[in-house]
Amino acid sequence: MRTAADRIRHAIAFELIGLILIVGIMTQFGFDAAHTGVLGIAFSLLATGWNYIYNVWFDKAMQKWTGTTNKKQKHRILHALLFELGLLWVTIPVIAWWLNLSLWNAFLMDIGLVLFYLVYAYVYNLAYDKLFPVKTPQAHA
Repeated sequence: MRTAADRIRHAIAFELIGLILIVGIMTQFGFDAAHTGVLGIAFSLLATGWNYIYNVWFDKAMQKWTGTTNKKQKHRILHALLFELGLLWVTIPVIAWWLNLSLWNAFLMDIGLVLFYLVYAYVYNLAYDKLFPVKTPQAHA
């Protein structure tokens, strides 16, 4: 399993890279970078805490149910979906309030963000696992 320090590195890098990408995308749709940046930072802090807690929980659940934390593609897809659903219930009303949007428009925007982050989370976690593989204990002969 991953160490706490590794999980912290994972979560912080995930949020920083995601924030840079999403603020850049939002400015292409006419949103002010500073205004969306503040929202993005708030969501990043929320998501960073959730990311750490969620990944520890997910690894423990995988270990219990499958005997390993090595993810197959179906586990990666489930991992990304459940992570985003965990954030969705908080972010819609905040987006509506902060960006002065209707709940419907906030929902649509949030769905766009979820779709972005679903792909991003999958690619990021795959790349992270390749760059920083989990070291498995060696059996002693």
